[in-house]
Amino acid sequence: MTRVFPAEFAALETLADWSLKSESERIKRRQASSYAEIVGFRDALLPELEKIFAHLGNASLDALSAEDERLLCLVLSLAEVAPAVEFYRQPSVIDGFDPLRFMPVEDLSLRPKI
Repeated sequence: MTRVFPAEFAALETLADWSLKSESERIKRRQASSYAEIVGFRDALLPELEKIFAHLGNASLDALSAEDERLLCLVLSLAEVAPAVEFYRQPSVIDGFDPLRFMPVEDLSLRPKI
């Protein structure tokens, strides 16, 4: 079986479908998920953040292994859903516009590459 994340993060394999490379994918996943799914994802990943940051802390974005890149993308998904949990208590902004109408430009030349 192919490992999704580094071996020390094998317990996070159940969250692999949250490891999305683009901001657009992360936005779509947040909007398509129930609040309970978002909270479950947050609750499973949050206790591992310190260990993840220690693991990725000295890595160069240009030299990440595939497993480390997927781990980083998992953390980026957490950053995407955090406002839903911490501020809105629902997947979308309260009384906000439809976020799928204003998607990020993924191929912007100044955008960091991962």
